[in-house]
Amino acid sequence: MNLPVDFISSIRARLGGETDLFLSALAEDPPVSIRLNPFKRHRNPMTLGCPVEQVPWSEVGYYLAERPSFTFDPLFHAGYYYVQEASSMFVEYVVRELIPKPVICLDLCAAPGGKSVGLLSALPEGSLLVSNEIVRQRANILSETLIKFGHSNSVVTQNRVKDFAAFPGLFDLILVDAPCSGEGMFRKDEVAMQEWSPQNVAMCVARQRDILDDVWPALRPGGLLLYSTCTYNRDENEENARWAASKLGAIFTKVEIGADWNITPSCSGETGGYHFYPHKVKGEGFFVTVLRKPEVELSGAGFHAKKNRKQTTVFIKNPVEYSGLIRNPELFHFMESGDRIIALPKVYAETIVLFMNNLNSISAGIELGVRKGRDFIPSHALAMSIALNREAFFNHEVTYEQAIAYLRKVSINLPGTPRGMVLLTWQNEPLGFVKNVGNRANNLYPNEWRIRSGYLPEERPEILSPRSFSSGC
Repeated sequence: MNLPVDFISSIRARLGGETDLFLSALAEDPPVSIRLNPFKRHRNPMTLGCPVEQVPWSEVGYYLAERPSFTFDPLFHAGYYYVQEASSMFVEYVVRELIPKPVICLDLCAAPGGKSVGLLSALPEGSLLVSNEIVRQRANILSETLIKFGHSNSVVTQNRVKDFAAFPGLFDLILVDAPCSGEGMFRKDEVAMQEWSPQNVAMCVARQRDILDDVWPALRPGGLLLYSTCTYNRDENEENARWAASKLGAIFTKVEIGADWNITPSCSGETGGYHFYPHKVKGEGFFVTVLRKPEVELSGAGFHAKKNRKQTTVFIKNPVEYSGLIRNPELFHFMESGDRIIALPKVYAETIVLFMNNLNSISAGIELGVRKGRDFIPSHALAMSIALNREAFFNHEVTYEQAIAYLRKVSINLPGTPRGMVLLTWQNEPLGFVKNVGNRANNLYPNEWRIRSGYLPEERPEILSPRSFSSGC
């Protein structure tokens, strides 16, 4: 690994005698880890079939002994688990430690979505998550991640940071996983290493401070902001925390960590945080600090949804045609948005509509389906939702070969299956819908999500199963 000389010098100044151990760790293969979807696992409790080791700071995170072909595991596409770097799962731990009651949370720089699904796993029941990404292509990937996760209390937006200043004091918790120089990803991302320079670090610092400054008004007094990077240097980490304390009045908040986790607390006192070094933890480089907004009154009247929304949305008064598609429909409002039918959790329906009307919303709640003339085409988001009422559709358990064909968006044959909309399942976990027309089943899997590779591994990956088995990864 041809590391930049200036980077090595900065690490040596920071780690001293540990530098050689650090550099040796960067030469090793990165660990492989996944986080299970607790909501789908509760519905369909499967067995971990591979040799695994639990990530110490995560309730649902596990290390795998080796990297399987995730692309060819139908359960991966069904949102049963997400491949996530272990160090970043620490965000989940911080939230569990510091957030005791339901909140409205903003994940500001959220793509590809690993920390968003971690937040949804860790936030108290009844919370709402807004996940944002400014780049359109990455926002679509973020939306895919959250749709597959299947939780209805979420919104995906594609907006600038400044756009959220229009919601003063609305968010109880904000995660800023800031764009950074990427030092912590060098062994996984050669481009990050090639693009690194002291000048790039300085550019990142300025950008990170602009982001913090722009989003700070959206955080309620007393609320928490989690600031994180996947880099090691003090400028992007401790010095930015120090700047936030000086410029914004942020107060560093401490969390207790396990002594055997080998996480390195910052030595910067009141503006400290937590470092993850690959020679100490089984994970990549990561830094997080927790900043609390002082308890002061909002200037002006603060944010009130009913006063600030641009337009009134009329929910469907008699949604009997759609209410049977989900479990506990009494907990949802149903609305039309163009030709789409969407179910929104009642407790946050007005707030979600506010976001939909005032931000560039990519997805929200549960998209139940699309109206096409007299036909209603169920959405893939409905199949992925943990609120899906499976009894509303004929269920058909597919073979592994059929599952892969479906995920490649190939038409498949389902002899003996009734005509109409059919919910395909793999190991009793919903994969998506087809429209069975008799001689074939039209594939309704989202085209942009399809498996493009024609390769098929010699042994199918069996990371999880409803049965115990000895083979696996």
